[in-house]
Formats: sequence, structure tokens, C-alpha cells
Amino acid sequence: MGSAISVNSLTKRYDDLTALNGISFDVHRGSVFGLLGPNGAGKTTTIRILTGLTRPNSGEATVLDYNVAEENQLVKSKVGVVPEASNIYEEMTALGNLVFSGELYGVPSSERKSRAMQLLEVFNLADRARDTVLGLSRGMKRRLTIACALMHRPELLFLDEPTTGLDVQSAHQLRDQVRRLNKEGVTIFLTTHYLEEADQLCNTIAVINWGRIVALDSPENLKASVTGDRVVEVSFSAPVPEDGLKRLPGVVEVYKLGDKYRLRLAGEGDSVSDLVEYARNRGSRIATINTLKPSLEDAFLKITGTTPDEVSRDKVQPRQRRMDG
Repeated sequence: MGSAISVNSLTKRYDDLTALNGISFDVHRGSVFGLLGPNGAGKTTTIRILTGLTRPNSGEATVLDYNVAEENQLVKSKVGVVPEASNIYEEMTALGNLVFSGELYGVPSSERKSRAMQLLEVFNLADRARDTVLGLSRGMKRRLTIACALMHRPELLFLDEPTTGLDVQSAHQLRDQVRRLNKEGVTIFLTTHYLEEADQLCNTIAVINWGRIVALDSPENLKASVTGDRVVEVSFSAPVPEDGLKRLPGVVEVYKLGDKYRLRLAGEGDSVSDLVEYARNRGSRIATINTLKPSLEDAFLKITGTTPDEVSRDKVQPRQRRMDG
């Protein structure tokens, strides 16, 4: 199907800070591609270059076969961009925002209103068409922001942290909209801190850390790369001392998660028998027990040594906070 995006040895520096250090990857047309990394890893800088908002110091990138450095206006006219911070106008109506967006993207005036009304229907906002954005919920505003980015029917949509700050229902609805758009042939480039979201949506994931691509594969292959210790999640009918769990044979780490404990185990010992005996000796019993498969979070931690929300880079180089996310 060819590439919607092709990146080759892309480098971006801000004075003495290297935000991107020779990254390379391809995004296939019709796919959902996720770019994951800790805060300050280079995600937003990558999107800014690919959407023509900033220029790289070296390397090349093409978007829909256009060179982003030499043909950035053409790139901007062919892609939709949904930034992390809303860029819609709160004093305007939902319909007004869409029509204005169509004007900015060069949609013929005769088509703007009909296209806007179509998108309002698609994003379940038709009954709020003439309401000002100020009165809309956060989830509605997010859906409207995506609708505005689709006014000119782009082949490629950039979504920067699309569900951040949304409630569970709104986030679920938005993910459904992303799936629908992708089924219709729109290529999606997604950044997110929610690893479960990336696991559900993405065909391919690139992990970026300190300006370098450190992993590039499907979600399932990334999870399969996590080998070694076993993980067991257990809950008890009555409280048991956590310190005692840490002293059981083969237990490497213990995490308290609500009413459950997650144990990381080394070796092939009979952990279930040990846990049953431990509970019985303390007047309790096992309520639930599960052996967990490696998650995308496990893979992310193994690859980067941090969680998506940790700001490891900014603590060392605080200037990065103003430039990248």
C-alpha cells in the first residue's frame, strides 16, 4: 500500500539540546501508527516537523509523498492535525467553528455548511450545532476539534494525546470514532500516554526515548519481547501482611493494587501452593489468583526504564519542557 509517512535520519536541535537524534520509521497508508515515549522524549517535535510547523536540522521526511521541508504548504493542505490543547474558538458555535475551519482549509464555500452538518452528525453533535463551544463538555469539545481537522477530508490525521482528560465514556466514544475513520481509509498518527489505548488502536508502535527510536514493532510483538519473570495477581478473603509476601520463595517484587497484590516471581517454583499456605497460616484464603501475560506497559518499562508520565528528560534538561512533549 506504500507509505503515508517516511522518515529518514531526522535530527532536530534546540541550541545544545538534541530533541531528535537521527530517527527513522515508516507509516503505512491505512494504518494506525502510535508514537509512544516519556514526556520530553521527542513526540511533539516529531509531529511539528511532520506537519510543517518546524524544520529539522538534518534528515528527510515525506508525508503523502511530499517533502515536508520543501513542500510544507502542500503537506498542511493534505493532513488534519488535532493538537493536545484544543484549538477551537469557544465564543463561536460548533457549526461556526467547522465552517471557519473549512474556510481555512480551502473547502469551497458552497460545500462548507453541508460538510459541517455531516461531521456534526457523525460526531453526535448535531443537536449542539448552534450552541457556543463554551457550553460544551470536554468530550464534546474534543470531538469537535477532530471534526474540524476533517473538514477538508484529509488522508492522514495526526492525533496528539486525543483522550487526555476525558472521562471513561467520552474516551471510549472517541476511540470508536478513530476506528471508524481508519476503516474509511484515513491513516492515523497517534501519540498517547495511555498504553492500553495504543494497544487497542495501533497496528504499529514506535517507542521514542531521549530523541531516539528504541523500539518499532506491532503491539503483540512488543509484549512478546518481555520474557523472564512471571507475574501473578492475587487477592485474599481477609487482609494479610504485605511484608510476608515479599519473603515468600521466588518473590522479587510486590505491588499493592487496590484490593489485590501483584507479585513478580523469578524461577519456576510452586507459587500457588506457597500463597495458599501463606494465607491459611494467617487465617485467610485466596479469593482470586491470575497469572498475567506481559502488557504493553511491561514492554514500555523494559524498553525505556520509565512510565509514559515520568518526565525523566525534563529533570535533566528543563528547557525541553517548553519545546516538546
